[in-house]
Amino acid sequence: MLHFPSASSADAIAGLAKAMEYLGHAETKGPAMFTTSSRWKLMAGALLIAGSASLADTAKAASRVTIAVTETIASTNPIADSVNLMYGVWCQVYGCMMRYDDSKQDYVSDVFESWKVENPTTWVFTIKPGLKRHNGEPVVAEDFVHSINRIKTDPQSRQAYNVAEVTEVLVRDPRTVVIKTKNPAAPLPDYLTFVIVMSKAQWDAHGRDADKDAFGIGPYKLKKLVVDNYIVLEKDPSNPEVSADNPDELVFQIMREPEQRVTALFNGEVQIAQFIPPHMVDRVQQNSAAKIIMSDSVEAMFVAMSPQTPPFDKKEVRQAVGYAIDRDTIIKRVLQGQATRLNAPVGPGQVGYAPNIDYKYTYDPAKSRELLKQAGYPDGVAVDFYATVGRYTLDKQICEAIAQMLNRAGFKVSLKTPEWSTLWANVQKGGVPFYYMGRGSIIDPSVMMQQYFGTGGSPRIGYSSPELDKLLVKERETFDHDARMKVLQQAMGMINDEAPAVFLWRHQMAWGLSKSIEYAPEVNGYIYGTKIHIKSK
Repeated sequence: MLHFPSASSADAIAGLAKAMEYLGHAETKGPAMFTTSSRWKLMAGALLIAGSASLADTAKAASRVTIAVTETIASTNPIADSVNLMYGVWCQVYGCMMRYDDSKQDYVSDVFESWKVENPTTWVFTIKPGLKRHNGEPVVAEDFVHSINRIKTDPQSRQAYNVAEVTEVLVRDPRTVVIKTKNPAAPLPDYLTFVIVMSKAQWDAHGRDADKDAFGIGPYKLKKLVVDNYIVLEKDPSNPEVSADNPDELVFQIMREPEQRVTALFNGEVQIAQFIPPHMVDRVQQNSAAKIIMSDSVEAMFVAMSPQTPPFDKKEVRQAVGYAIDRDTIIKRVLQGQATRLNAPVGPGQVGYAPNIDYKYTYDPAKSRELLKQAGYPDGVAVDFYATVGRYTLDKQICEAIAQMLNRAGFKVSLKTPEWSTLWANVQKGGVPFYYMGRGSIIDPSVMMQQYFGTGGSPRIGYSSPELDKLLVKERETFDHDARMKVLQQAMGMINDEAPAVFLWRHQMAWGLSKSIEYAPEVNGYIYGTKIHIKSK
């Protein structure tokens, strides 16, 4: 198990610092004194020594599964971030209003017994009877009003776009909640998959301190959270969703380096390792204590370009980027075939997918150079391209390949690789005009398209088009499924033409697992303890 240093481990931490310093010197002195793998093993050993008053010492769980993850853990405020990891954590702690069931290919709810469209702007939800939080407090209709209103008004909220269409939440009776939208909102169930059910009573009594206790109805309870480090959840044995072989504790430990995750898996420090890169899959498969499971992803990888920032204010420049990227070569050579090309925000199995959607950006560097000339850059143009490092599968290598391709097509690229937390914070503020990233949890693309491409959606790209806005409104107002699919495809075609983003691929995700457990990943990437089963010995 991975141990976590405490404040009482000062001597050990000092020793760890010395060891790290030594490792740093060893890396730069002479020929190969330490391999990357051996360095991580030594670091892991140092952490074990440092953890004399650690999590493992103070919490004697009957069973614990530690998961090596790559995303940011920003806050105990459950609506202060919008990364995939945290949506999954908070949904299994608090409970979310809706969730997508892969097996049923439909939306289900842990909190609503039923729901219906009363009229195009009014939805009625019936609350399941007898719902109680971890502290015994009953879930009441006012909690749903509070939850949506807080998402809309909390200054720390990063999720307001999920409920931007909601104008009012009303209590009709103790078990009935009415949600009104400013316009007809056919994809409302998808919007609500991101809405956790927080306690109004706890907020009224404790304000923001209520987040520290995180009393919810989910199968797991919040035990400890250390920002940008780890989260510990403990199982609620009274919850009907859990079984005896689900782990008593879940630990989400940030490990952004693939080598670190794999070494920790081999050493038994973690039981699940997220995002095993293709070149490491065979190595994991050959380890006697580990295995690989593959899962499809519904995360769209893309290159974003802000039309508010030159040279990307010219459509021709944005299109030139699309023609410059040889997606097939990157999939084949870098990702070793573990990805599926995307011609739109969605692919097979997602709402709105059409195999024949018009996609013009075949690899054509000559076309790129011609478009740059048309845009007024006959000698090329200098751009800063921001890459994630350690957040997505082989992201640094992919962005290096993209940068080379852009250079061959007439761009003059300076590749920037800030820390993920820094990059993500700046992207959310609209401070990064050209970057590589993914957008996860796309079952229905409505929220994603409004968030990234609708006027006033979010500053992440800053794109605005009256024509596209009309289509995005129309798709939300269209309750007939087939008709809505046609509008969605029109909107995606317009996004392709205007190119505020160039869509690349969906990863096929490789998960490293200890052979002591079974795990069935969700297509949305959420990591649920109820999907993890510990094998009996």
